[in-house]
This record gives sequence, structure tokens and C-alpha cells, in this order.
Amino acid sequence: MLKSSSWIREYAEKHSLINPFINHSERENTISYGLGPYGYDLRLSKEYKRIKGANVSIDPYTITDNDYESLSGNTIEIAPNSYILGKSLEYIKMPKKILGLVFGKSTYARAGILVNVTPIEPEWEGFLTISISNVSGNKVKLHPLQGIAQIVFFESDLPPLYSYSDLKGKYNKQNDITISKI
Repeated sequence: MLKSSSWIREYAEKHSLINPFINHSERENTISYGLGPYGYDLRLSKEYKRIKGANVSIDPYTITDNDYESLSGNTIEIAPNSYILGKSLEYIKMPKKILGLVFGKSTYARAGILVNVTPIEPEWEGFLTISISNVSGNKVKLHPLQGIAQIVFFESDLPPLYSYSDLKGKYNKQNDITISKI
């Protein structure tokens, strides 16, 4: 069952589902963030990573942190046909019977920016690493501390056989932008 804003607010305030938690939709002169009717709009941190140079072979088996440069800025410019790894400003802590799905915001999609659709598994927690692609032929600016993606929450009738925490998931409790791990 899709969870509504009233459930998200109640659960977030009692169990630290999202921290910091904005209990309304902030929309005035900004790319919206905070609580929505059926989801929560995450903000983009100022921290991000991008590949160093054009000749790096991107292979999840062999890529290392040394292949990326770590940057921070009040605006983030993504080159045409390129991508960055960003980070949510919010720390997320999923309950055992809840699955979150993260989708990009349409404001950025209209500028050629796509955010990878990402599941947030039951009992996963951490700052979300967000893959952000510029599929346009133009440079596109992102605005940290404003909305970048939305999480929608779904509840199962039964708890999963095992959770992300039970599986000792390799991306659990991440505090920094985390590159591919095998």
C-alpha cells in the first residue's frame, strides 16, 4: 500500500525515518523539497563526485575512489552527456515492512537531468548516493540544498523474509558518497 503524507509525518517524527525532516512542502522560490501528498522530496547536498578525465574505464569491478574527484559547491554544473554522484542532505532509516522508491524531479527532467530510479530496501539506512545524469547536449546547473528527487513509500502486509540489514548490505549506513562495490 502506498503511504500518505500523514503516515510519513507520523512515522518520521516518532522513528527518525528522515533526518532532518521538513513537515511541509517548501515551494517558494525553490525547487520543492519536504513532505508531499504521497512522498518526500529529498534535497541535494553540496558534496558530489565526478569522474577524473575522459579516459577512465568505468567498470564496477575495477573502479576506485581514485578515479573520482570529490567536490563541493553552491551550484553544481554537469557537462553534456555526463553524470555525477551526489548525496541526499537527509539521512534515511527505513522500517522493516517499508520499501522506498526514489524518482527524479520533473523540474530537472525538463532540463535533461535524470536521476536513477533507486529502491531503498527495508532496514536500509544512510545518506542516499544519487546518480545524476545530464542526457542533454548542454551544461546543466544543479542547485544544492534544494529538491533533487522524491521518495515514495510502500508498505507490505508481511515483513520480508530478510531485510537489507539482515543481508549485511554493502551500501548500508553510508555517510559519504559511495561508488560501486562488488
